[in-house]
Amino acid sequence: MSVVILAIESSCDDTSAAVLKDGVVLSNIMAGQDVHRNFGGVIPELASRAHQQNILPVVSEAIRIADVKLRDINSIAFTRGPGLLGSLLVGTSFAKGVAISLKVPLVDVNHLHGHLLSHFISEPGVNNEHPCFPYLALLVSGGHTQIVRVDDFMSYEIIGSTIDDAVGEAFDKCAKLLDLGYPGGPIIDKLAKNGNPLKFKFAKPVIKGLDYSFSGVKTSLLYFLRDSLKEDPNFIKNNLHDLCASFQKTLTDILLDKLIKASKETGIKTITLGGGVSANSYLRETVAEEGRGREWKLFFPEIKYTTDNAAMIAVVGYYKYLSGMSIGLDSTPVSRVESF
Repeated sequence: MSVVILAIESSCDDTSAAVLKDGVVLSNIMAGQDVHRNFGGVIPELASRAHQQNILPVVSEAIRIADVKLRDINSIAFTRGPGLLGSLLVGTSFAKGVAISLKVPLVDVNHLHGHLLSHFISEPGVNNEHPCFPYLALLVSGGHTQIVRVDDFMSYEIIGSTIDDAVGEAFDKCAKLLDLGYPGGPIIDKLAKNGNPLKFKFAKPVIKGLDYSFSGVKTSLLYFLRDSLKEDPNFIKNNLHDLCASFQKTLTDILLDKLIKASKETGIKTITLGGGVSANSYLRETVAEEGRGREWKLFFPEIKYTTDNAAMIAVVGYYKYLSGMSIGLDSTPVSRVESF
């Protein structure tokens, strides 16, 4: 008998729904929220309101594209956290309603767990290679920066994490200082292609173990721009591409240094990237080049699966459902991952 999972993702500002059948994703529909660009960041209240408008048409379209009947759905998987509480509430409430109406079990998913298993997303007619356990996952996004050891579909351990800001925040802060707009990561990535990554040097933190820190890098850029603009009011305009390339290289070097250390300490050479920042072209190229020299087996998610998407939630929900794991209708969303 086939297993069909309907998944809902609403952790931040993207509303997404996906349908998975027997481990294969049949549909993955997303609706973004451009309104936040005007504010230089996500506004939680606006995000939750937009989710309310988007969730029904997004779910309906996912079911239509997948060409499944409501009676075929075996379980509803949803992102319980971490994320913006108002956004999570919309997805959680909708998932509960559908589960009640269809009389099927409800499966809660850790959003970060979804990024860890995004490499197991399979599509019809596509012969995807999946990583073998154990593997190390570099999870990089606007809210999280972690190195995770993944031993099984349901077993993972965070062995390194940022002690302050996430790397995605550092990209956005840099973009704000350079007056480039939001979100900053893709803009910096594009401008950096025509810049010299060795032109400027920025401070790199010295943190013990496998943990990260990015607050000092942002401060280094802030003070550098302040001093440079005193001497040349047009400094940013005249050096924009080099600034983006140099700052991007600094962040990438920090990420890669700890990833190399983690691989050496664990002996694991299967490496995956995940999260929104894993779409960064320079990061991908640099990790790929380093991996070739170190004989790493590397897995990069498709660009469409680097963002917050329901396909990855469906994958986690599928394996949790097969393991008999479900949650009661009295469950509530949680904004921080430590609550799991």
